[in-house]
Amino acid sequence: MVDQISIVPASKVLEVLKYEDLIDTIESAFRKFSSRPESGVCQPARSVILVPPKNGYFGVMPGYSQQDEAIATKLVTYFPLNKDVRTFHAVILVFDANTGLPKTIMDGELITTMRTAAASAVATKYLSAPNSTTLAILGAGTQARSHFHALARVRTFHNVRLWNWRRERADILAAEIGATVCTTVEEAVCDADVIITVTSSPTPVLKKDWVKPGAHINAVGACRADRQELEPDLMLHSVVYADSYEGGYKESGDIILSKAEIYAELGEVILGKKEAHVDKTTVFKSLGLGIQDVVSAKLVMDKIEKQTA
Repeated sequence: MVDQISIVPASKVLEVLKYEDLIDTIESAFRKFSSRPESGVCQPARSVILVPPKNGYFGVMPGYSQQDEAIATKLVTYFPLNKDVRTFHAVILVFDANTGLPKTIMDGELITTMRTAAASAVATKYLSAPNSTTLAILGAGTQARSHFHALARVRTFHNVRLWNWRRERADILAAEIGATVCTTVEEAVCDADVIITVTSSPTPVLKKDWVKPGAHINAVGACRADRQELEPDLMLHSVVYADSYEGGYKESGDIILSKAEIYAELGEVILGKKEAHVDKTTVFKSLGLGIQDVVSAKLVMDKIEKQTA
């Protein structure tokens, strides 16, 4: 019955969802996704409806994991012209995998923020040099903050540099995480071992000549086919990994506009089917997978059930 659906607000998600559990869960999700259908994962491509008057979109991301006995869908909106409310909103609807009954409506914003950073942490674990010590973050929003905390779980960074279009936002985040604010992107990424691009820029902010050979880049922004964060020359001279081939070739402007080829899904690297070229410049193009939301929501529900047992 619909009147029996429980509500899990963001405050509860924040209370129970921790990176030490989430990173392992997302790594497992990558593995299962890239070994489908044998793994029991079923996840169609993201469905998007555009809202032209507001330059917005509404996305639907369903997924099912047989091994996890989990089925859910995320409903997400992005309205970049919003002024008095946030531009990004999301909820996750969780269903009983055995009966199909709707069970829970869960806040999806925090899960999206954390599972996206956890995915980059998994990519960094496999694709960056183990002795990486210098991190550069381009952007100073929510994803910049979450990525810092998630990547700190897989690498020990002694030097963190930060750049953002608006200096005042960079100053605030830098004081919080102990980073050095840089005035240019080139200054921020100079000799960086790991680079995170989490900007809202529709045009490239990172150039090949600024990136140290052998660096690893987590490209998280530019999640539309007409947007880029990395210049085409950088994409074409890097080994490109993605969460999915289908999503990368359909949704990523960094890949589509540069005509770069995806070498592997990250899950294929985890499975040992494709090589992790840590000696070369690598790019992980993150677009997000519905199955990541499904297993993250399952993790939250399991934690809550343990609290109430």
